[in-house]
Amino acid sequence: MKEFAYVRAGSVEEATSAFASHPGSRYLGGGTNLVDLMKLGVETPATLIDVTRLPLDTIDELPDGALRVGATVRNSDLAAHPLVRDRYPALSQALLAGASGQLRNAATTGGNLLQRTRCPYFQDLSKPCNKREPGSGCGARDGVHRDHAVLGHSAHCIATNPSDMAVALAALDGRVELDGPEGARSVEAVDFHRLPGDRPEQDTEIRPGELITGVVLPAATAGLPSAYRKARDRASYSFALASVAVVLRLEGGVVGHAGLAFGALAHRPWRARRAEEALLGAAPTRAAFEHAVELELSEAQPLRDNAYKVPLARNLAVDVLTRLTDTALTGRAS
Repeated sequence: MKEFAYVRAGSVEEATSAFASHPGSRYLGGGTNLVDLMKLGVETPATLIDVTRLPLDTIDELPDGALRVGATVRNSDLAAHPLVRDRYPALSQALLAGASGQLRNAATTGGNLLQRTRCPYFQDLSKPCNKREPGSGCGARDGVHRDHAVLGHSAHCIATNPSDMAVALAALDGRVELDGPEGARSVEAVDFHRLPGDRPEQDTEIRPGELITGVVLPAATAGLPSAYRKARDRASYSFALASVAVVLRLEGGVVGHAGLAFGALAHRPWRARRAEEALLGAAPTRAAFEHAVELELSEAQPLRDNAYKVPLARNLAVDVLTRLTDTALTGRAS
């Protein structure tokens, strides 16, 4: 591992100031992804700025009923929080579907959003990767790409975003709070991650020096039936082959609100806007769910070895929509 300097920040202002004064810096939270990439030589920061002591480790209910989650709240604590489990079950389920208990105890909310792709070409310095080394090519496109994107990919990159939590946040209409040299701002969770386009090295809309300070879960989706479902090669400690987060509200026998996001299909959590539009005002039947999801996935462009992801994602989404409908109608989880 390359030698690096270490700075422990005591406040957000100290952290952003240290970042500005130390070229080549990275913020360090739980380190569950960053440190691994440093060991591989993929990340080579000159300075690590430790933000784990910042006062961003609480989960607070806001006056309007929303929930604010600090950036250094550990994934285990967020998943187990009573208000999260009660009001936003999809988020709790997504967190518990990720990694292992030990990793969830270390990983932070902010770090979860900033984790890099697990594409093996990105992690192997001997292989071409436009994300790691812009202009070097995408080895996965003509190589091993069973786990890669079927939606929104480009000639430059076919990697997928690995976060389970981010998929739930997209479906729940969450927001990501940021602070940096230009002051504080917030970004819709669904817009925080980018599609690769011709700049796959830029995973998110975060600006240089900005620090994630928290995530806000809106009051509007609090308490609605929601769920997260993940298909993977083994039952635990494995990244998704396809996943889906769904938020559903029924009104007068029809769908009044639907939030639907897919994971592991694209470079970012894929908010299924076409499916949501098709569902709005429709009777909550299996046929309606199948039609809406097919409409969304008709945009898919699978590669040589990953076409299986399309029917897998379709079946996951239809099953979760059907189960949530049963929950909404009976008041009991199915």
